[in-house]
Amino acid sequence: MRHPEPDATCHVTRRGPSGPISTPFSLTGILLAVAALLSLQNTAYAALPAAVDGEPLPSLAPVLERITPAVINVHSSTTVRTRSPFANDPVFRRFFGLPDERVARSLGSGVIVDADRAIALTNNHVIDGADEIKVTLLDGTVLEAELIGADPDTDLAVIRLLEGENLAELALATDTPLRVGDFVVAVGNPFGLGQTVTSGIVSALGRKGLRGLNYQNFIQTDASINPGNSGGALINLRGDLVGINTAIFSPSGGNVGIGFAIPASIARYVIDELVDYGHVRRGRIGVVVQDLTPRLAEALGTRLPSGAVIARVLEESEAQAAGLTPGDVITAINGNLIANRGDFLNAEGLLEVGKPAEVDYWRDGELLTTTVAVFAVEPDRASGASLHPRLSGATMAELDRETAAETGLNGVLITEVRRGSVAARLGLRRGDLITGVNRTRIESLAQMRDALARSDRALLNLLRGRNAFLLPLE
Repeated sequence: MRHPEPDATCHVTRRGPSGPISTPFSLTGILLAVAALLSLQNTAYAALPAAVDGEPLPSLAPVLERITPAVINVHSSTTVRTRSPFANDPVFRRFFGLPDERVARSLGSGVIVDADRAIALTNNHVIDGADEIKVTLLDGTVLEAELIGADPDTDLAVIRLLEGENLAELALATDTPLRVGDFVVAVGNPFGLGQTVTSGIVSALGRKGLRGLNYQNFIQTDASINPGNSGGALINLRGDLVGINTAIFSPSGGNVGIGFAIPASIARYVIDELVDYGHVRRGRIGVVVQDLTPRLAEALGTRLPSGAVIARVLEESEAQAAGLTPGDVITAINGNLIANRGDFLNAEGLLEVGKPAEVDYWRDGELLTTTVAVFAVEPDRASGASLHPRLSGATMAELDRETAAETGLNGVLITEVRRGSVAARLGLRRGDLITGVNRTRIESLAQMRDALARSDRALLNLLRGRNAFLLPLE
């Protein structure tokens, strides 16, 4: 294709009332005009003033100077036992001194939420199984910390800083409403680089569906969150702590603009529960539900596209007192839409014990609302070491009656297994259900304790997901 010469005269043809009209113009003139505009634009940017009408330009610096001293870097170390394929060979052990353990280290972030009590909040996966926890303040001070409690279901943990003085704090803003489009700032310790600040907006609210967590209601943001930001602060432009940075969605492992933070309201409840009880009590209303399928919707005579159908109402439960009955279709809890059984379990598990829940439901062609009291699930618990030496490091709990009624299972649930413990080396995992001891069915901790006391050697019947197997205690 041939291009016109620099001084050539070009024509623009347009259609007029009486036919085509050709208008000549100079290409050189246009190029000079564009260059002039660019020159003016560059000049304007180069001369950007520091203030307008005596007012300084907007900056996040004053807010960050106030809140960043409360954001800490968290370092944890865990001793992990290793198993070499040559560990049993005496020659290799004699000449090469094969190690039996190694130290795994984790880096993350945290936020001091109570300076008087030196309490900080971080993610459970940052300190999970840690033998030692240390934190670094903004001024470089390094302090030891101890674990107060952790909640793997929401990936939150509470730690106490030891020998800390004149600490800064950033209180959780539980009453601060968030909207999609609000500006937010993430503060944390990505990749161990040190305190880093990134900004963005709230991309979505009420996100769930991430693997590995039982209860989810995330704030989604495009503020850059990378490995190491976990446990750090998500603040609004007023400096309110609106969330705790927790996870990212990334095919590559780095930031792609999809990060997730736990809302301040959930974090506040988890802190109070861990400090007061050492664990988080889960709220229940007393129903067993199932998905609303097209076939079930037809049988019930509803055109609802989704929901959670009440299959059973527990006797003398709060749901029964509120008037809920089998066949009701729950569509929302506290304004959160319920599309299926998973949505219901997630929403129910995040209910605060002692606070009423507003339940929207369908019955006989009508959409109704009722208020249901929320009760606490307090299953009996025991340490594994109190049952058998080979169970040391595990925590056991009886299934609550709602879970037992829903699943049709009975037994003792393993709620926690400390990393590197005897129980972990035995092969036990969090979520395993012990249904029998020495081929005798058990339904409670008392039955399990009695069965283990009758023999030094024992065989456990385990249910892990859909798989069942035997595990000897030896």
